Amino acid sequence: MDDGKMVKEKNELWEWTKALLIAVALAAIIRFFLFTPIVVDGYSMTPTLHDGDKMIVNKLGKPDRFDIIVFHAPEHKDYIKRVIGLPGDTVEYRNDVLYINGKAYDEPYLEKSKQELFDGKLTDDFTLEETPVGTRTVPEGEVFVMGDNRRSSKDSRHIGTISINEIIGDTSVVFWPLQDIRMVK
Repeated sequence: MDDGKMVKEKNELWEWTKALLIAVALAAIIRFFLFTPIVVDGYSMTPTLHDGDKMIVNKLGKPDRFDIIVFHAPEHKDYIKRVIGLPGDTVEYRNDVLYINGKAYDEPYLEKSKQELFDGKLTDDFTLEETPVGTRTVPEGEVFVMGDNRRSSKDSRHIGTISINEIIGDTSVVFWPLQDIRMVK
């Protein structure tokens, strides 16, 4: 084999190696800093999300009211819930109606569950003082979260508020199973 051909093959191998290393580095950066997949585990977000749904978590930005977020829960697990209260908010439920800072809010994502009820309210009455939060308002740097399956969700009514530092990101895209690809809100 002549030296020219050998040098060309080494250069081609080096170029492929560099391309592969760059691709792996970009994938790692995207995975750790921008987006990550998550699998819904359980039924606390039913009917919006289903057990086994695979979603994309957006790690950029700050969650807003009613966003679906993924966070590190106190039980050393990641939970997926909906942001209800932001720092400084008062949160209260009366007669199956959400009140934030004294104003009633519609929750269209709960309509299907409310229509299927045969025995009363979907969400029991409470104020923040009656939850582990124990204060009148959501503390600074924290959010109050609830699952959409209000009768079967371990959320801020049980574990208290969530530090914004524990939030991995928000999510609104179900990409698996294929027949259920959708945007959720």
